[in-house]
Amino acid sequence: MASILIADDEPRISGFVEKGLRAAGFATRVATTGPEALQLALTDEFDLMVLDVGLPGFDGFHVLEQLRGSGSRLPVIMLTARVELHDTIAGFEHGADDYLGKPFFFDELLARVRARMRVDGAAAPADLTCGDLRLDIRTRRAHVGEQAIELSAREFALAEELVRHAGQVLSREQLLSRVWGYDFDPGSNIVDVYVGYLRQKLGSSRIETVRGVGYRLAAGPT
Repeated sequence: MASILIADDEPRISGFVEKGLRAAGFATRVATTGPEALQLALTDEFDLMVLDVGLPGFDGFHVLEQLRGSGSRLPVIMLTARVELHDTIAGFEHGADDYLGKPFFFDELLARVRARMRVDGAAAPADLTCGDLRLDIRTRRAHVGEQAIELSAREFALAEELVRHAGQVLSREQLLSRVWGYDFDPGSNIVDVYVGYLRQKLGSSRIETVRGVGYRLAAGPT
């Protein structure tokens, strides 16, 4: 199992990222300061680091500079509220492999993590299946049997989350957090709307409603 170091001092964000990455099959550990992040990153126990720029102690740029200065090639995806061009350039000049501005959607971060893992040789499944439903992770396309199904990016992200947890009940809050992002309105009915879209495209009985809890993808073909 690939292991990811999350370096962020905001519990709301680190918790959101950690829960999502664990649900996607990664082992995780959280660091909340620059010195702690650097110390852990140098242990060679991790396959990738998600690094926030605004860390206490010293910032993410310093962590990255020291890490690269040590000879480490640990893949690093930087998170930051600083989205100006010179900040992005600074991140890459310090040795970042990717750069993602806040606020962000979890599925975008996950796609970048998986892409970086593939570049660096870690195994990543090409397909996810549940019964006759198949999701091609690389092309972001869905198939029911031999039929190709067109899904929007958000529909695909929701379908992927449900397939990865086929047979399990996922609450609306879990789906909202993992698919739409930590800053999305918790009172929104967007999950229900998109479940409706998926039912229309993938089959009305494929996604089951568990009253008062959330949704579950049927574990077999419908």
